[in-house]
Amino acid sequence: MNRILVTGAAGFIGFHLCKRLLAAGKSVAGIDNLNPYYDPQLKRDRLAILQDSPAFQFHLVDMGNRDQVLPIFEEGGFDCVVNLAAQAGVRHSIKDPYSYAETNLLGFLNILEGCRHHGVKHLVFASSSSVYGANTKMPFSVHHNVDHPVSLYAASKKANELMAHSYSHLYGLPCTGLRFFTVYGPWGRPDMALFLFTKAILENRPIDVFNYGKMKRDFTYIDDIVEGVVRVMERIPEPDPNWSGDDPDPSTSYAPYRIYNIGNNEPVELMHFIEVLEEVLGRKAEKNLLPMQAGDVPATYADITDLERDVGFKPSTPLKEGISQFVRWYREYYGV
Repeated sequence: MNRILVTGAAGFIGFHLCKRLLAAGKSVAGIDNLNPYYDPQLKRDRLAILQDSPAFQFHLVDMGNRDQVLPIFEEGGFDCVVNLAAQAGVRHSIKDPYSYAETNLLGFLNILEGCRHHGVKHLVFASSSSVYGANTKMPFSVHHNVDHPVSLYAASKKANELMAHSYSHLYGLPCTGLRFFTVYGPWGRPDMALFLFTKAILENRPIDVFNYGKMKRDFTYIDDIVEGVVRVMERIPEPDPNWSGDDPDPSTSYAPYRIYNIGNNEPVELMHFIEVLEEVLGRKAEKNLLPMQAGDVPATYADITDLERDVGFKPSTPLKEGISQFVRWYREYYGV
C-alpha cells in the first residue's frame, strides 16, 4: 500500500492520517472541497502542513461531481483508497438534508466507481457509531443489527456500508468499513463538544450541556483512530468461509468485506468529561442544562473485540492526556 488516496484530506481525521502516511514514506493524494460547514481557514491551515511534503498531491474537488473525481483515479494508480470525506454532523443533517445525499451517497458512489474501474486493492471507508441509532444493548457490537438510525447522517453512513457490500459482492472489491466513536484531539472539528466547550470556557461564556448532562460517549483520541486505520489498511479482507445466509453476520460476508468499531472501549459520562476539561483549563464552566437534541443518542460504547483480534490494536490514550493535548494545541493555534 504505497500509493494512497485519502478523501477529506483537509478534514480532522483525514489530515492526521495523511500526516502519518507521509511520515511513513507513502505517496498520498488528497481530495477535499474545503466546504464552509465549519471555518475553511482551519482546513486550509491543515492542508498547508501537508503540502510541505513533496509526496503529497492535493485536488480541490467536490466528491459529488464524478467529472472531477473519476479523472483522479485514472491518473492515480492507487493501491488503497481511504474515504473520510462526508458531510458530517448529526444535528446539521436535520437542517440541511440534501447535502448529505449529495456528498455521503452520490459522492461515495463516485469513489466506489473509481475503485471498481481502476484496480484499487482495498477501499477503507469511514462509517460512524451513529449507525447504532436506537440500539440500547451495550457495548455496541459490529455483530448487532443496525437498522434503526435516528438521524439522516446515521442513515447515510449505514447506506455507505450497504453500498460497499454490493460492490464487494458484484466486483470483488475488498472493502472495510470503520465505525468511529466520538473522535477528539488537536486540530479537531469546531462543531464538536470539546472544541465548543473549550472556546466557551476561555471566553467566559456558558456551555450548552444536552440531556442535562446524562450522556455517555466513547471518546476516542485521534492518534488511536489513525493507528487503527493504518493497521486496517494493510489487512485486505477476504471472504468469511463461515458466513451463512441463514444467520447473516452484519460484520462479515461471503464477499471480501468487513466492518470494525474503532472506539476507546470506555464510555465517559459527559459531566466527568467537562470536569477533566475544567481541570486542564484551570477554570470552571457555567453550564446551561438543556434537553436531548433531536437525532442524538444518550450513550455510545464500542465493542472492539474484532479489531483487537484481527489487527492487534486497542485504543489506549487516557482522557486527561488527550484533552491536555487538545487544549495545548487550541491555545497555541488561537493564541489564548
